[in-house]
Amino acid sequence: MPSQSLRIPFGLIAYRYAAAAFSPAAGLLLRQRMARGKEDKARLGERLGRPILARPEGTLIWLHGASVGESLAALPLLKTLLTPGRHALVTTGTVTSAQIMSDRLPKGAFHQFIPLDTPQATAAFLDHWRPDVGLFIDSDLWPNLLLGAKQRGIPLALVNARMSARSASGWRHARSAITAILSTFDGVLAQDEEGAERFRSLGAREVRMVGSLKADAAPLPADPEKLAALKAAIGTRPVFLAASTHAGEDETLLPAHDAIRRQFPQLLTIVVPRHAERGEEIAMLCGTRKTVRRSGGALPGPDTAIYVADTMGELGVFFRLAPAAFVGGSLIPHGGQNPLEPARLGCAVLAGPHTGNFTVAYDAIFTAQGCGRVEGCGEIAKLMTRILAKPDEASVMGEAAATGAAKLGGAVARTTTFVEALLTGHART
Repeated sequence: MPSQSLRIPFGLIAYRYAAAAFSPAAGLLLRQRMARGKEDKARLGERLGRPILARPEGTLIWLHGASVGESLAALPLLKTLLTPGRHALVTTGTVTSAQIMSDRLPKGAFHQFIPLDTPQATAAFLDHWRPDVGLFIDSDLWPNLLLGAKQRGIPLALVNARMSARSASGWRHARSAITAILSTFDGVLAQDEEGAERFRSLGAREVRMVGSLKADAAPLPADPEKLAALKAAIGTRPVFLAASTHAGEDETLLPAHDAIRRQFPQLLTIVVPRHAERGEEIAMLCGTRKTVRRSGGALPGPDTAIYVADTMGELGVFFRLAPAAFVGGSLIPHGGQNPLEPARLGCAVLAGPHTGNFTVAYDAIFTAQGCGRVEGCGEIAKLMTRILAKPDEASVMGEAAATGAAKLGGAVARTTTFVEALLTGHART
């Protein structure tokens, strides 16, 4: 791979020296994180660029996503790129994503932890793996890693790219740095036109709007035995599902549960926190409401009011249990979690006012449903009460949500075409 010279601004040079100075303390930081359950003791070497696996022969495609959502979004793309003679290295930064990837990756793909962004760790990582192309999912940008890859002549693309107005505004105060970082990419494939324009304004080249990879994802899986056990435990009780919720939303959702229960006394509310470690906190907020936590292995009983599903990787089960789902991260200025996951399973979607992470998807689903945007406790309770009171209408809403989600597909094919061109061009050099 021919090396490439880059003009690196002072800010990134200073960052590089600071990261190098931090290197001696990296081991201590990792051990502290390990004590909090945020690192895998057996794989700490990967975080320092010292993998124990050998590089496979043939073409190696490298995909990086920060955590669970980004890496799962890449699976449909990965399956189209993994032709005979190719392997895929998938990197993430969290223990949870590593666990989920071990169960979901197709044949020919394997997982490694992303190295810390120090010059030493990133150089060791790149020298060992020598990928033929690097695909960064969404917006997880590590300067030393990206600059090192570009200097080694590795083609790079930012795929499923997203840039919020807030992030773009922040980067404008460090324009030379973000321009240099974005210049490492041979292409930026944005989820929507607004994001594409923000990348262009910050100096990215070859920016295209291709849509979201998440729109092409397969429906979330569900363990048949777990699904059957929950269905048996719930029986005919009406279900209000609040999925992927964040801190600050429970104070609205729990009173909504109380309001819905006035008309449906047997209501079971299932709360699936975005971060499973919030289970204890949510249970405390439930107060005198009869609450059961799934992390303890229990199923909801006949008198359970709130079932806190504080486990990972089971959303596919819960979306199959409810006629509609409130999607979290939308009552607070987070931007909303992925509405395509429930919609793809025929589960109607409700969400609060903050849905900037998936603007196109929410707009398509809400337009197809004819409703779904809720501003607070009262509106959540009113719409959910209507859905539970009219099962036929709920079924129509779920079908409409699925139709709206299906119309957004095509990003995988467009992204595959671009990546194949990068691989072909790289093979000629």
